Amino acid sequence: MKKLTSIVLAAGKGTRMKSPLPKVLHPVAGVPMIERAMRALSDAGVTETRVVVGHQKELVSQVVERCGGLSFEQKSQQGTGDAVRSANPDDIDGNVIILNGDHPLLTSDDLSKVLKEFEEANLDIAVVSCKVKKPGSFGRIVRQHGKLAAIVEAKDAGPDTLKINEVNTGIFIARAEALNSSLGQVSNENAQGEYYLTDIIEIGINDGLNVDAILASSRVGFGVNDQIQLAAANRFAFRANARAAMLNGVTLIDPGSTFIGSGVEIEGGVIIGPQVHLSGKTKIATGVVIESQSTLVDSIIGQGTQLKSHCHFEGVVVENDCTIGPFARLRPNTTIRATAHIGNFVEMKKVDFGEGAKAGHLTYLGDAEIGKRVNIGCGTITCNYAADKKKYKTTIGEDVFVGSDSQFVAPVSVGDRAIIGSGSTITKDVPADALAVGRSRQVTKEGYAKKFRK
Repeated sequence: MKKLTSIVLAAGKGTRMKSPLPKVLHPVAGVPMIERAMRALSDAGVTETRVVVGHQKELVSQVVERCGGLSFEQKSQQGTGDAVRSANPDDIDGNVIILNGDHPLLTSDDLSKVLKEFEEANLDIAVVSCKVKKPGSFGRIVRQHGKLAAIVEAKDAGPDTLKINEVNTGIFIARAEALNSSLGQVSNENAQGEYYLTDIIEIGINDGLNVDAILASSRVGFGVNDQIQLAAANRFAFRANARAAMLNGVTLIDPGSTFIGSGVEIEGGVIIGPQVHLSGKTKIATGVVIESQSTLVDSIIGQGTQLKSHCHFEGVVVENDCTIGPFARLRPNTTIRATAHIGNFVEMKKVDFGEGAKAGHLTYLGDAEIGKRVNIGCGTITCNYAADKKKYKTTIGEDVFVGSDSQFVAPVSVGDRAIIGSGSTITKDVPADALAVGRSRQVTKEGYAKKFRK
């Protein structure tokens, strides 16, 4: 098989988005559009991706290079032909596929099919087309005897040509030699003074090359140019991800209100309630139940765990058979060990919470290591942030009982099997098997309250 290189056009401003974020970085199902395109290309067999950047090139290049692509700058916006030239196609061998970075619904299967047809038809240059109900401003594919004759832009088309519903998707495939030969002949002698990539079709035909249009799914032609189209792309992608999850054995109580990001992994046997958002590199093991209104970002949930409603996790690992929530917030670098229980209105950050440990309600634990089978009483706080603006660690051993309304002023350690009396402020280390009580002695003055009722 010939070497396959892709050129992705991502230099435009995307002014219709009316957003400070470059258009190709807007996410669809949690993944930037340019990254979705690059993933599809890689899965279709592309060995090198060259991305043409321009507007806010530094931001776009960060994503491109993270995904293994190479950035090439288009220094001035002089049309799509000029953009392709900016990617130095003259040093490419084999076949080249060119597409826009704002087509987020493309899949590797879509690309593999058109690439296969390109090879089987022994074409030199091809444009990928699709049929749509409302062709609008798309360039029309004009055929003669079934063969591509021309691409006619809508603004240049007559009434009969405007009736054609086969349109240009903006995706081109070519042999590298044919691309460079035709691209070198593209001129900017037009009203806009720009170099149009579509001109390589007419040039190729005139040069006697084997040129044609390859018909693909209408989804392939879907591009994002404004926020309305971005919302439509998100709806499509989320529906597709929900459908894939259900086909894999996941129960979705309301698929239409379940938002599963691309890249999320869910095993069969999981039950997910309405209005759940899963994104990033989240992984959900079999037997997990996630109740409504919960959000998980970059989190791993072990088998048999139950997440009650309104939980919010980010960068969290939860081991098997835990119960968490409702209204629990777990922040980055937190690990919940097997069979642990976390109740309502509990927040944790950078905590290793031990196997079988419990924190029933109204608790904040930060920068802490909690041992096995520890009971954390209601209202407990680890005071991890000090006046010197540094954070310090609290360590609590195994089988410790922490009474309600206790504070641990870090750095501090509590030994195994110790008991912390309710209402205590612990400022010194507590040895194993000890009782620690850090509170003021109660003073009772009989009859004293009566004077406030006179």
